[in-house]
Amino acid sequence: MTDHSAQYVAAIDQGTTSSRCIVFDRNGAVVAVDQREHRQIFPRPGWVEHDAYEIWSKVQAVIAGALARAGLRADQLSALGITNQRETTVLWDRATGKPVHNALVWQDTRTSALCRQLGGTDGQDRFREATGLPLASYFSGPKAAWLLDHVPGLRARAERGEIAFGTIDSWLIWNLTDGGRHVTDVTNAGRTMLMNLRTLEWDPSILAAMDIPEAVLPEIRSSAEVYGTAVGQLAGVPVASALGDQQAAVFGQACYDVGTAKNTYGTGSFLLLNTGERPVPSKNGLLTTMGYRIGDEPPVYCLEGSIAITGALVQWFRDQLGIIRSADEIEPLAASVADNGGAYIVPAFSGLFAPYWRSDARGVVTGLTRYVTKAHLARAVLEATSWQTREVVDAMYQDSGVRITTLKVDGGMTGNGLLMQHQADVLGVPVIRPRVSETTCLGAAYAAGLATGVWNGLDELQAHWRPDAEWTPAMEASVRDREYRNWRKAVEKSFGWLAEGDDEG
Repeated sequence: MTDHSAQYVAAIDQGTTSSRCIVFDRNGAVVAVDQREHRQIFPRPGWVEHDAYEIWSKVQAVIAGALARAGLRADQLSALGITNQRETTVLWDRATGKPVHNALVWQDTRTSALCRQLGGTDGQDRFREATGLPLASYFSGPKAAWLLDHVPGLRARAERGEIAFGTIDSWLIWNLTDGGRHVTDVTNAGRTMLMNLRTLEWDPSILAAMDIPEAVLPEIRSSAEVYGTAVGQLAGVPVASALGDQQAAVFGQACYDVGTAKNTYGTGSFLLLNTGERPVPSKNGLLTTMGYRIGDEPPVYCLEGSIAITGALVQWFRDQLGIIRSADEIEPLAASVADNGGAYIVPAFSGLFAPYWRSDARGVVTGLTRYVTKAHLARAVLEATSWQTREVVDAMYQDSGVRITTLKVDGGMTGNGLLMQHQADVLGVPVIRPRVSETTCLGAAYAAGLATGVWNGLDELQAHWRPDAEWTPAMEASVRDREYRNWRKAVEKSFGWLAEGDDEG
């Protein structure tokens, strides 16, 4: 064992477009990073695939790259953790370890018709009580069912126990460990639409409804325990955590108490609120999801709100309108005026996600007068992200009765101070950005280190969490309420633009 003060933990972040490996030291600081992209395969419109074997080879490459950059040998790692793109589905042959088809990516919509069929007279909420999820094409269970029905001979092989199903965490653990351990963790299992949120086991009635043989399924384990020992280039290192990417960010952001929440700002945004040891059903368009489970401790649940367009609106302002040349120009332009001049932009480019789930909505710009300049529009672009986040936070309160006390933030847009200040203003709570921005990988590393004794408990991890910047609310309540009313009016104007049967072409 290495010197206790110089322990290292590696984390693999297997994402939608690339794989990364980050090595952290005992203080949770980044020692080295390596990253490789993989191909996006589009066989037909709406279909998105990855080559699971290519992903595995890229993961091996980034592990080697990160170790080389850190100047470390594998035997100096105390543990390896995994975080992954959620819902992406792989089926492989247990004997050869070869995938039987490309992986179906979470974005893939080929199961839409199957989901409608599964809903039958109950509609999209048929399995919501058991799983916390609406029937939608991006969950993994229907993807597995589609593969069983469409790859010749696969169903018979699956029923004989020759085929393994997994999300990307399971695929990586199988390949990393001695004897091919076939496991998943509760956060990934909870996004298959096959796991019962309360029992944390595969739900026999849903398996029957989707016609998925139990023989293909991995064993469901906690998010932080030793699943097996690595072979190959990491020989001897315990593989000790798995968390879906948004849940890993919750863990890396130290959102361990009820009422703590994090928002990740990317192309869209994902806001997760810790609701404690009880799953809270949503009546307001949110997903009830696993947060994490540490070893034998009780599981922790979250409410999750997904916003389709946040960072993508800045890209649109840059690329489609050409008002700015680079994304970082938006902040000084927006800061050159005191407010939005009465203009609001609702970015319902492909409908609205949480809390509305309106596929008939389309983007609108409202409140225009001759007074409005490009600077006011720049401000309205940024404010759209804060207001959409406020709507998700309100829905979370209505569902859970839990009021957030602070919002921890990560992702690219957190570099924009004007946006972060507006976010604090419209929520009425402090917004805090952490010093380590790699919160997803950090969460996987923390969970793996907890499982192997590198860290002694959540209190120690909480103590590592350091703020880099904090924004406190400065807007008067009367102004906030008026602006929010105007925003809600603007959102209503976006509804009903696409009537059934309309051709968008």
